[in-house]
Amino acid sequence: MAANYCRGYLRNHMDMENGQARSHPAQSPHRTLVFGVLALLALLQVASTVTILLHLTGYLREVDMSSVQPAEEVHSEPIIADALRDPQIKERWRKRDATPVAHLSVRTPIDFSSTDPTVVTTVHWDELRSTLIKFKYHNGRLLMEEQGLYYVYAKTCFRYAADHVSNRQDVSNAQLIQYIYHEINSQSKFGPVLLSKSGGTLQWSHRNYHMYCVQQGRSVRLRKSDSLFVNVSNSWLLDPEPEGTYFGAFKMSN
Repeated sequence: MAANYCRGYLRNHMDMENGQARSHPAQSPHRTLVFGVLALLALLQVASTVTILLHLTGYLREVDMSSVQPAEEVHSEPIIADALRDPQIKERWRKRDATPVAHLSVRTPIDFSSTDPTVVTTVHWDELRSTLIKFKYHNGRLLMEEQGLYYVYAKTCFRYAADHVSNRQDVSNAQLIQYIYHEINSQSKFGPVLLSKSGGTLQWSHRNYHMYCVQQGRSVRLRKSDSLFVNVSNSWLLDPEPEGTYFGAFKMSN
């Protein structure tokens, strides 16, 4: 009887151990699931941290802007093209970043009524055949739109042809002088400042064709709304060809 009890005890003890051994595999899937969830949460935490850092550095903003830029360009090009068909808008775009430049040719026909050699006349220029970028023109004067250091130049040609009826004047002692003036807007009450003059006295005959040209230039610092103009003596002898008589300026620096 004692032997039977011992065998029963041993059997029960072995069954319990076998039962516990069989129960271990049932717990391993739960542990795997737990570890998987923890690993996924860790990856999400890392991803969110990296995303925040990229936003703080501006990298993602640059990527987003670069990704939409082609679409913006596709839509904006037709709008710009349509706008530039307007002559006024096109002119503003052309002058927006351009260097100030002016070149004027003599205006024809020239008034030859005054032949007094002592009279000095302001030359008038052909605005329709001119180049005016960040300059304006009014009554023989170039008006500054932008201050800076400019180079100013002028060329005037005088000619006399004996076969021209209106030219039958005394040219035996013709004084042909060119003057370039700077009119300061803030000091207009003091009158214009003479920048330079050049020329000479010519002794021409009445039976031949004569021509004489004066060309000069210099740098000058100009302010906005200042003006430049050219005066000449014996303006009735001016050559009306635009290649011979012209006036201009261009900006060299600030």
